[in-house]
Amino acid sequence: MFGQPVIILSKPIKSVKIEDTCPASIGADYKNDRCGTELISHTHIAPDLNADTAMTENLKAQKDSLLNTCKIINEIADKLHKLCENIFTEQREEIARLSVEIARKILVQKVEKGDYEIESIVKEALKNAPACQDVEVHLNPEDLVQCQKTLNDESKSTLTGIKLISDPNIKRAECLVKTPKGIIRSFIDEHLKQIGEALEKVK
Repeated sequence: MFGQPVIILSKPIKSVKIEDTCPASIGADYKNDRCGTELISHTHIAPDLNADTAMTENLKAQKDSLLNTCKIINEIADKLHKLCENIFTEQREEIARLSVEIARKILVQKVEKGDYEIESIVKEALKNAPACQDVEVHLNPEDLVQCQKTLNDESKSTLTGIKLISDPNIKRAECLVKTPKGIIRSFIDEHLKQIGEALEKVK
C-alpha cells in the first residue's frame, strides 16, 4: 500500500487557479467536452494516380469498342439496304412480266371467243390519230364483217366516213390506222409491252 503522495515545495503557495481547458498536441485533436480523453489523428490520404489512369484507359477502350461496333452495324445496314433494293428491282421486273403474261392469256381467250368490240378498238385508235381526211382502217377480215354490219346502221356507227380495208396480216381485235400524216397501230403485243414498261417504272 502506498501512502498519500507528498509534494515538497521550495516556496509557499500564494494563489491557486483551476484551468478547465484541454491540452493541445501537435498533429492531434482531443475530442471531449471536458479535458479530452479520445485522440483523433488527422490522416491525409494521397490520391491513387495509378487507379485513375487505369480507369481512364478502361473508359477509352470501351468507347473505342462501341465506336467500332457502331461502324460495323452501319456497314451491315448499308449492305442490307442495297440487297433489299436489288431484290425489289428483280421482283418488280418479275411481277411486271407475270402481269403481262396473265393479261396476254386473258386477251387471247377473249379474242378466241370473240368477246370484244372491234368498233371500240378502232374508235380508241382513231383518238390517237391526227385529225385529217382520207383515213384508212385496216382490219382482220373477220372483224371487217362485224364492222360492216355496224355500218349498215349509220345511226349507231361511229365509223361513218372511215374507209375500212380487209387485211389478213392484221390479227383479230387489232387494227392499223393509216392517215396522210402517219400510221397508228393498235396491236395487242404493243399494248402489253407498254403496260409492262409502265409497271417496271413504278416505285
